[in-house]
Amino acid sequence: MNDKLVFLGLLYFVQGIPYGLQSSLLPVYLRGAGHSLTRIGFTKILYFPWVLKVLWAPLVDRVGTKRRWLVGTVSGLALTCLSSAALAPEAHIWGVAGTLLAMNTLASVQDIAVDGAAVGLLKGRGELGLGNTAQVVGYKAGSVFAGGGLLAVIDVAGWSWMFMLLTFVYAGVALFVWGAPVLDEDTVRGQQADGSKKGGQGADAVRPWRVWRKLLAVPGTPWTVLYVLTYKLGEQGAVTMFPLFLLDHHMTARELGFWNGVIAMGFSICGSSLGGLLLAQFSIGALMRRVFVLRTISMVFQSSLLTVLEPSPLMKGMAVLSMSVQHFLGGLITTLTFTTMMHCTQRAEESIQATHYSFLATLEVLGKLMFSALAGGLVDWFGFQVAFLFFLTLSAGTALHVWTATFTGALREHQQPK
Repeated sequence: MNDKLVFLGLLYFVQGIPYGLQSSLLPVYLRGAGHSLTRIGFTKILYFPWVLKVLWAPLVDRVGTKRRWLVGTVSGLALTCLSSAALAPEAHIWGVAGTLLAMNTLASVQDIAVDGAAVGLLKGRGELGLGNTAQVVGYKAGSVFAGGGLLAVIDVAGWSWMFMLLTFVYAGVALFVWGAPVLDEDTVRGQQADGSKKGGQGADAVRPWRVWRKLLAVPGTPWTVLYVLTYKLGEQGAVTMFPLFLLDHHMTARELGFWNGVIAMGFSICGSSLGGLLLAQFSIGALMRRVFVLRTISMVFQSSLLTVLEPSPLMKGMAVLSMSVQHFLGGLITTLTFTTMMHCTQRAEESIQATHYSFLATLEVLGKLMFSALAGGLVDWFGFQVAFLFFLTLSAGTALHVWTATFTGALREHQQPK
């Protein structure tokens, strides 16, 4: 089991690096250069490959092995970082955008392969909870490394040094995956299944709507689809905009890199880790019901801080506390959510499991991406206070949706303690 957790955690770590670069480093850089919140919000379009990944997920399911896909995509990320080391972000902003777009494309394909491997490797509820903890913690750790750690030192080390470091990280992980023994069974199974897949799945390749009907027919999928589209809307708006409010009134870019990119994300990792431990003791429905209510309360507290515009040590401390609590609860919710998604996917036929999970993960990204792109515009048009009231309303609505499902809907079956 430890080998599985290390393998999954490391792959999700490098998968989180592009997100950290774009979600934490790029907005602060652009805001410091004087760009509007609306324009910063529209940079979320660089995440678009994550929305499209469901289109090529069947290809990853049916062609080659997970090992080949993982080595190929991670090696491609290493080469992308190597070529990006020659860029100067002040003079090549479109080159920077192209780099992040390429990294998101490769990481999205890697995600399909590693999710498919995780669905096959993790057996039983215990492994499922720990495996999803490794997934979320690894991803967030990669995001902290790229968006917090590198943001804090980029002024000293420089852009080229940063991408050379990332090149070596990706190259090392590619070599690790090439020799990873946990994928040996997957390789053999993929080779043995090639012949059987060509018959039945060949028809699905010609008629892709058959695959979509199979996906939607998996028990629990309709509720899970609605949930993953909406569960992060209010939180995502607050997480995206509150640091920029602090940048405008209370903190420098370097302070934000430390407090939001490192400390708050550290709390997020703690929340994700706690989620895996709690899943071994309590039902997922009961946990989700309580945590979503706590998240709504934390957003009330954070929204109240928007009335304070004068800098002060007290305000800075309250802001750090607010971000830490919000990220802690967000990390806990993310682990519970991805466990719910994987539990739903394990009910599907093995031949479509990677596609099914990628379908749910794509919708999860789509919900966050669309709202993140609009959040900056809402703040520019209506101001921080009105926009955060809207974010709070969305968060409360999601809490009500989850609360109802734990008693009468899809989460009711999970109410009994494990």
